[in-house]
Amino acid sequence: MAENVQRRLTAILYADVAGYSRLTGKDEVGTHRQLSAGLDLIAKRIVEAGGRVVHYAGDAVLADFGSVVAAVGAAVGIQRALADRARDIPDDKRLKFRIGVNLGEVIVDRDEIYGDGVNVAARLESLAEAGGICVSGAVFEQVKGKLDADFEDMGPQTVKNIAEPVRAYKVAIERSAGRLAPGGETNPALPDKPSIAVLPFVNMSGDPEQEFFADGMAEDVITGLSRYRWFFVIARNSSFTYKGRAVAVTQVAKELGVRYVLEGSVRKATNRIRVTAQLIDATTGRHIWAERYDRQLDDIFALQDEITDTIVAAIEPELGAVERERARRKPPNNLDAWDSYQRGLSHLYGDLTREETGAGKRWLRRACELDPTFAAAYGELAWIHTVDIALDATDDPKASLDEAARAAEKAVALDARDPSAHVALGRVNIFRHAYERAIAEMETALALNPSFDRGHYGLGMALLYGGRPADSISPFERAIRLSPRGWRPWAYRQMLARAYFNMGRYEEAAVWSEKAVQHPRAPYMPFVDATAVLGHLGRLDEARAMLAEVMKRKPDFSVDTVRNTIGRYGPHSAVDRIIDGLRKAGLPE
Repeated sequence: MAENVQRRLTAILYADVAGYSRLTGKDEVGTHRQLSAGLDLIAKRIVEAGGRVVHYAGDAVLADFGSVVAAVGAAVGIQRALADRARDIPDDKRLKFRIGVNLGEVIVDRDEIYGDGVNVAARLESLAEAGGICVSGAVFEQVKGKLDADFEDMGPQTVKNIAEPVRAYKVAIERSAGRLAPGGETNPALPDKPSIAVLPFVNMSGDPEQEFFADGMAEDVITGLSRYRWFFVIARNSSFTYKGRAVAVTQVAKELGVRYVLEGSVRKATNRIRVTAQLIDATTGRHIWAERYDRQLDDIFALQDEITDTIVAAIEPELGAVERERARRKPPNNLDAWDSYQRGLSHLYGDLTREETGAGKRWLRRACELDPTFAAAYGELAWIHTVDIALDATDDPKASLDEAARAAEKAVALDARDPSAHVALGRVNIFRHAYERAIAEMETALALNPSFDRGHYGLGMALLYGGRPADSISPFERAIRLSPRGWRPWAYRQMLARAYFNMGRYEEAAVWSEKAVQHPRAPYMPFVDATAVLGHLGRLDEARAMLAEVMKRKPDFSVDTVRNTIGRYGPHSAVDRIIDGLRKAGLPE
């Protein structure tokens, strides 16, 4: 009878095996042994944490707890213990549990629990990764800051047979304390910054001479990635211990304490060589990036250098995008200095508006406050202040430039070997019209990291606005070559177009302007350049259409906007010629 139904608020843990039927089909007896041992371990951990096993259902376990913290703590302990126990089992035979934890009201009947609270826990389990944990928003609110684990916001999730979307959080247990590895050594914890291991490239040619090329490729990629100060790169001596061994990427990552693994292969056929490379997030098994390079085998050392530079330059923006997404999904009050830095970059790399740059500055300042020695955060803070000036998004350009200078100088003082710090200081000097100092800073950055696309872009800008547009073309082309999909593809192309424009080579400028405006996230600025170029070419119908795009993106655009933005780069910015082209397209005073 309804009035006799007993209800209570409880923390519900639901654990189930991922892919049990598939594993049973491969090895029925071995899988059952793993299951039995796993269920025993789970039950023991639940009881030790003060919980109660409600019942087993085949390969699943339902438990309840009086404490939410105890329930999540038990889930974390279970997954760590299961992973340690199974470390010697091949990955394709390893039994992995998914766990869901919910806080909700349940119906209690003869020691069983029922209701939506239980159903939600089961649905959260299905959202978890194999070997992972997923908790509800209600659970997160109770445990945040109380456990040695991070939480990544998965957003509202629509799940089967539950009327309202469920807010879900992934429990990122990989950043917790190290675990025992084979031989009693401790697997290192993940560093705070992106960590990567480059495995020896596999020689698939059957030609022993290509072994040297394959090893050289991996070694050079390790060296190239090490130049990015925000990467934690495993040394060659450690990653090459896996040479010739068939080891799962997840095992490599766990033993070396890294999140990302790069693996590749080399194959030679007659006078051609094919190099493949792929970047994997080992914590999820997700492929982030993959590429194939087919080249003529002429100068093998030049070929090795070319492919190495391309791989290194491609990885940096791909990892940056993943890190920014990870930070964006974390709750704001759970962010450390690195996460705050990435959250700031997500605004800098987003739509260029006053609101976005304002948010970016707030997050970067927080990163600097949380870690006053964080050189890269000061460098990006300097950069974003100069973006405000370039966008005409600051009410006091002089104050913004002064703040940019202080931040850039602080970045260089903190870490003189960080190329991004020198690029930031170089950009400040461009706005100060100190072009030779700007060129020197950009060249210092490139000496530290020749694959740094933003260094080549910055050098091009310093040369262009220093009155040397012909010399700026090569650095801009190099930036595009190194990072075809990277930092701001439209900006690199826009600046190359502007170099040709400043030289009066309007046809070539038009080609690159068109490439710049085709980028889906291009703001109004590349459209301004494209309008001016088309105006000078006499293609007035196209120029008027392009000007309409400018006005759509920036309704208050005027001649004064050009003077307050492009004109700030100095006397060699060709601002009068740009304004003349805009007038031909119909821009009024």
